[in-house]
Amino acid sequence: MDCCGLLTLQKEPVPLKSIEVELEVRDHVATVVSTLNYENKEDKPLEAVFVFPLPGDAAVCHFSAQIGQTQIVAEVKEKQKAREEYDDALSSGQQAFLLEESDESPDIFSLRVGSLPPGESASIRLEYVIELAVQADDGLRFCLPAVLNPRYQPQGSEGAGVQVTSVPASLVPYSLSFSARVSSPRPISKVESNCSLDPLQYLNTDQTQATVKLAAGHKFDRDVELLIYYKDAHQPTAVVEAGQASAEPGSLMGDPVVMVSLYPEFPQSVMSSKASCGEFVFLVDRSGSMDCATNNSEQQETRISSARDTLLLLLKSLPMGCYFNIYSFGSSYEHIFSKSVEYGEKTMEEALKKVEKMEADLGGTEILEPLKHIYSQPCIQNQPRQLFVFTDGEVGNTKEVIDLVKKNSGSHRCFSFGIGEGASSALINGMAKEGGGHAQFITGTDRMQPKVMQSLRFSLQPAVEDVSVTWDLPKGSTVTVLSPPITTIFQGKRSLIYAQLTGQSSEAAEGCVTVKYSLAGHPSENQLHFSLRPAENSGLIVHRLAARTLICLLEMEAENNEEKRRSKKKVVQLSVQSGVSSSFTAFIVVNTDNNKEIQGPLLHRDIPMAGLMKCAATPCCLAAYSSSFSRGVRYCYATDDCEESDDDGGFGLFDDACSDRGLCFGGGLVRNKAAVPEQPPRDPLLQLVSLQKASGCWLLDPALAAALGKTNEEVEKSKPEKASSEVWATILALIWLHGFKMDAKDEWELLAAKAVSWLSAQKAPSVTECVEAGNILLGCSVQKTALDL
Repeated sequence: MDCCGLLTLQKEPVPLKSIEVELEVRDHVATVVSTLNYENKEDKPLEAVFVFPLPGDAAVCHFSAQIGQTQIVAEVKEKQKAREEYDDALSSGQQAFLLEESDESPDIFSLRVGSLPPGESASIRLEYVIELAVQADDGLRFCLPAVLNPRYQPQGSEGAGVQVTSVPASLVPYSLSFSARVSSPRPISKVESNCSLDPLQYLNTDQTQATVKLAAGHKFDRDVELLIYYKDAHQPTAVVEAGQASAEPGSLMGDPVVMVSLYPEFPQSVMSSKASCGEFVFLVDRSGSMDCATNNSEQQETRISSARDTLLLLLKSLPMGCYFNIYSFGSSYEHIFSKSVEYGEKTMEEALKKVEKMEADLGGTEILEPLKHIYSQPCIQNQPRQLFVFTDGEVGNTKEVIDLVKKNSGSHRCFSFGIGEGASSALINGMAKEGGGHAQFITGTDRMQPKVMQSLRFSLQPAVEDVSVTWDLPKGSTVTVLSPPITTIFQGKRSLIYAQLTGQSSEAAEGCVTVKYSLAGHPSENQLHFSLRPAENSGLIVHRLAARTLICLLEMEAENNEEKRRSKKKVVQLSVQSGVSSSFTAFIVVNTDNNKEIQGPLLHRDIPMAGLMKCAATPCCLAAYSSSFSRGVRYCYATDDCEESDDDGGFGLFDDACSDRGLCFGGGLVRNKAAVPEQPPRDPLLQLVSLQKASGCWLLDPALAAALGKTNEEVEKSKPEKASSEVWATILALIWLHGFKMDAKDEWELLAAKAVSWLSAQKAPSVTECVEAGNILLGCSVQKTALDL
């Protein structure tokens, strides 16, 4: 069967021909314009439905349709009213277009193109604005979701789930073009991507403006990710944007709005004192999709194996005296200990033995119940709870999960990790935002370990308390803060504040915002003076981002039915006024200029997205399914190599024969028990780390010698006479890390610091001799000072 470019797997023509995306980045905010080009090559009018992902925190602010020479701009209306208008238009033979956010998750949208006559074309223009997240290496991350994995809908949950039509990436029947223009007050150092890019083109001599394009032939096997780096990045800034002239003064869109970006710098004396207490709870996804490859490399490391390696590093890096527990979940959940236990050699080893046996064998992705169980456990006095969540984010009840995290935000901090292509940005970002933590995404060739260890360092930072924000504005001016209160601040992590400015003031006037907080008992503050002169040519980007922030706040804060009713009314009013999407509104376009009524029954066409990629355990079967799996219907896609393949290589109902070879379905995975893949050799770094004791030391034994690449006899002979075996072994391990694994320092820095603390406590007299002898033995030249000894 030749599906290339024009047909679905059911041999139906696909009316979506191409997607063109233009990205404009201004410092740390971006405007994205997507144009979707449709053409009906069938002999009957049709309705095309396209379910696709957008970043969960995007403010969708424009939707229009171009039919021939006519362009129609959509209106934002209450969702049910918009749906009725769309249905009425189609039933009366008119053209209509409907764009709406999913009720279950704000990162999934549905676009309906209705009554497209035979031979006619239409172009849909969709625009959104978004803040770019700051990464560990100071890069700004933009992600264009190009993969939409079906979301697991837990049994008994509300809502029918999001209907997703998925196909293998190689069979996506439309093309994608992507170009970006970047501008900043500071020079652009570089732009990187997980996809092939044409070379970066600078537009001026000071390198503050540049363009870049996605190379032709994108395969839809991954999201399109850009990492943008500026010189002298992340200076505190404030941008004032003038209100819309046509909007009512005193309204959000009519008044000026300021966006303040702060990057707090903590005193070094405070940062050097890491917390030695805390309750660390790790929640690991073991649904079937976690057996998929972590990235697109040839090594085919699976998500679950990467999670196991990460848990090893985490457990070795925890401070003595803290408490911990490990949960894992799928359709059900498990925990290693009945309650969190004190960290020590015995409990660490017991946990590691169970971690080594973890597989992606727990079925679907039901994260709500284990979270409820974790939150039901009493907190331990003087041990702040830190929750780490690892998931590929394929859940259908995103809003329920985020709401639960928010309700428990006073008792913990939540650090979330989205693993693999298509992880729900709404879930990962929402959990971290409401839980006062930090979100990370592991995609492409990213290693999970350095990103997770950065979050562990964040969790070990002293907790910031008593945060307050004060404003100093000229007389006659007032400020209304639109952002939720700042509750957590991390070193080097951006804090954004949106505020509406009311009253008259001179454009030459200045304002000032001050953030005060207590850090480990030390009062601290960050202050920023800014001009009240509105920025030029900013459009309404800041207003729309502020509106989206306020909409999200209103959607989340209602707890009972009456509050929800009042909240919905406010959200609809704000969404219509600002032209920004919400869960209660939709964009609707009706072509009233078309005098000719469209005759005949409508053909229904679902536009497929790239779905879940091939899993390591499924060599011949690719997963492609709809959310109907939550109601017991399961599908498989069989290739020509599969005995269950249809004559035309299409979709077939799941049967027991498919299960014998291992097939991803419904968020779960049936394993192939006949073929056990050969285990790759263990990473030398992980081999060495696995031998460290909870206290921080290493033992002198043959396993350590092998990890260092030496014989046990060579290591024993080289030991200085006065040195104890443990001191010698620990110094050798530190020299090896510094001598051979500096490129992975982010991964072992914390456990090395624990080893140094252990050595200091030994007051060993022979440290210098051990360092000299260790360098000779290992062929290194690591200085004693580099080891912090």
